[in-house]
Amino acid sequence: MTWKSRGEFPSRTFVSQKWTLFLCLGSFCAGMLFTNRIWSIPEQNGLARPTAAETGKMDVVSEGCNSRILQEMEMRRENRDMYAEDFKGHNSIQALDKTISSLEMDLATARAVQESVRSGAPISEDIRTNESSGKRKYLMVVGINTAFSSRKRRDSVRATWLPQGDKRKKLEEEKGIVIRFVIGHSATSGGILDRAIEAEDRKHGDFLRLNHVEGYLELSAKTKTYFATAVSLWDADFYVKVDDDVHVNIATLGETLVRHRSKQRIYIGCMKSGPVLSQKGVRYHEPEHWKFGESGNKYFRHATGQLYAISNDLATYISNNHNVLHKYANEDVSIGAWFIGLDVEHIDDRRLCCGTPPDCEWKAQAGNICVASFDWSCSGICRSADRIKEVHRRCGEGENALWSASF
Repeated sequence: MTWKSRGEFPSRTFVSQKWTLFLCLGSFCAGMLFTNRIWSIPEQNGLARPTAAETGKMDVVSEGCNSRILQEMEMRRENRDMYAEDFKGHNSIQALDKTISSLEMDLATARAVQESVRSGAPISEDIRTNESSGKRKYLMVVGINTAFSSRKRRDSVRATWLPQGDKRKKLEEEKGIVIRFVIGHSATSGGILDRAIEAEDRKHGDFLRLNHVEGYLELSAKTKTYFATAVSLWDADFYVKVDDDVHVNIATLGETLVRHRSKQRIYIGCMKSGPVLSQKGVRYHEPEHWKFGESGNKYFRHATGQLYAISNDLATYISNNHNVLHKYANEDVSIGAWFIGLDVEHIDDRRLCCGTPPDCEWKAQAGNICVASFDWSCSGICRSADRIKEVHRRCGEGENALWSASF
């Protein structure tokens, strides 16, 4: 029997179409959500995918790292260049010193020419020659201090230890040794004294004329002018000053100086430290004795004036500062004073101040040939014009020693 036949209505348990539609849509959305969560692709190595903001931050960090790396690379490059420059500078420092010295000497040459032109003094023939040809390197320049009245002394030197004519030129070209008599001009420039020297120079060609007025009390100024002029004319390792009443063995002098060639600021001679004489009227009186302290004090160490040598850098120093270097009454004291405040090596070599025979003769026989010989009592060879030939015969090194020497 059906419900209708029985007269009864069934219960309303069915869901309306509207709610069925909502349930279907909800189930579909829930399924989609569930499926996305289950099947999402895992990140590699457990790392989360960065967001856009994080990506921006990473770009900034990356740029910072790249900048730091670039800076380090630049610093390394600069350090490398710096080390390269230091290496090059270490290897070329001697060449740089030589270049500076050459420029200083060229400046000194220009000053010497300019002063000669201003004063109206004749320009030395050596300056003319030096301007027209390039400089060569010499071992030493020997300046023989002389006076107008010393013609006999000069002739005696020419007859003994100073080569003449072609031999003197050969000495310069082959051995690098320049020797000149050094003299200025008289108070009356162009007078009879100057003309006599000019005639003597035309005959022998062995003078170095200075822009200086001669006078015994002006010996310090003359010595300063000599070094300034010599360093402007010749590029030498050493510059020597010797008096015209002293006997010199040139080869022995050269061999002595060569041993110190690699050193700087060399001042070589017979070093002494005599008393400062404040009493007027005595020989070697010191007018500025008060500068040396109490009465009875001694001078600082300096080379005796008969013969001494200085290196190129010290001669250049004198040339560059000749206007401010103080002149004392005694020339040897002045030289010592100019170097007292510098880092100078004082070399005391007693072979530069031997006595005349028998002293220098005994030493020569013992194989210790003297560089220079003179009498202390006369501050040179007593009556040198007459006696220097005897000294040369008994104490000379022999002509072969000079030409066989290798400097």
